[in-house]
Amino acid sequence: MPRLLPAPPHRRVSRPFVSAILSTFAASCFLVAMLPIDARAGDRATGNREIVDIFVPKQDGYPAIRIPSLVTTNDGTLLAFAEGRQGGDHSDNDMIMKRSTDDGSTWSDVVLMNDQGKLSLNNPQAVVLDSGRVLLMYQRSKHGEHKASEGYGPDSYFTFVQTSDDDGQTWSAPHDVSKQVKREKNVTSVAAGPGIGIILRNGSHKGRIIMPFNQGPYNNWRVYAAYSDDDGQTWNIGDVAPGDGKGHANEVQMVELADGRVMLNARTQGKGSTKHRKVAVSDDGGQTWSKLQIDQTLIEPTCQASILRYSWPSEGKSRILFANPASQTKRENGVLRVSYDEGQTWPDQTNIYAGGFAYSCVTRMQDGRIGVLFERDNYKTISFTAISLSELERSGSQNGSDATDKEEN
Repeated sequence: MPRLLPAPPHRRVSRPFVSAILSTFAASCFLVAMLPIDARAGDRATGNREIVDIFVPKQDGYPAIRIPSLVTTNDGTLLAFAEGRQGGDHSDNDMIMKRSTDDGSTWSDVVLMNDQGKLSLNNPQAVVLDSGRVLLMYQRSKHGEHKASEGYGPDSYFTFVQTSDDDGQTWSAPHDVSKQVKREKNVTSVAAGPGIGIILRNGSHKGRIIMPFNQGPYNNWRVYAAYSDDDGQTWNIGDVAPGDGKGHANEVQMVELADGRVMLNARTQGKGSTKHRKVAVSDDGGQTWSKLQIDQTLIEPTCQASILRYSWPSEGKSRILFANPASQTKRENGVLRVSYDEGQTWPDQTNIYAGGFAYSCVTRMQDGRIGVLFERDNYKTISFTAISLSELERSGSQNGSDATDKEEN
């Protein structure tokens, strides 16, 4: 039977209580009770499309909440993950979650997935397996990426996995997979996504789980895939994608192409950046990659973005979706685009939110709409909206702005 965390709505659970929960229910904990919380923000996006505030700092018990991840389970439940922060990127951040069983209209109270005290938990990245199991991967660090050490010592980065077999109602204890997804030498920080992982549907690697990663040292980032061929029991590390000399690829997401190849789409960071997304392709399931190159259409202000396979050619039309702040100056002007030719062109788009728009995550909902979880208005909230396919495909295309060298995390 679901168990509600003993805290007032939208309040942070005390650390002593959480410690008791973790020690007593290590194998299956953090039961969720759905509450009739009407989280509507009261404002509108496009036409009658509604924006729903999911994670609200202070109201939800944390000074800041950032870094959204969103998946639709096999039963149609929406699971939204984020970092509950006491400060910045590498403060004592918790891993938190909310559930919705009514297509995003109402959401549960905050569920505390993991609390490591003064250590920082970052980069939620979720994937739904064919069995229905939900797998969540994220990192833990002591000092953040600027001061991280290589190897697996106390000052290093660690990666954990938690799984749920009941639609996100209960979760396993965190399992350390650090040595399976991080190189021991010459690598300091690692970051999953953030966003989602994928399951390959075609080719010789059909069934493979791919989790996008980037690795440090700071200011010398590289992107690669960690992958599993046994439903997440064990993991392997692919090669890094060769650079193009125009900044570094940083936060990254991946999508399977119709012919079974995998395409990565990464944030561009550092000196030489052209403020465009970087892409590369793998023809061996994420083990090796073509040289990175820029996508001239996909502009960015240096920010995370999301990409998703919406439909296959066998379903009538190939569609790949892409969402990010379509600006080269500010994190604003959230736009959802669609490609019908495996990411070569992006002819149709619709506005998600014209104001402040930063990190995002996209999912195909059970009713066919496109769910978008995104940071808005200078991180005041992580919000949700659902976009119909017809809205996306009837919209025109407008974007463009000036470049700047200022970068954020």
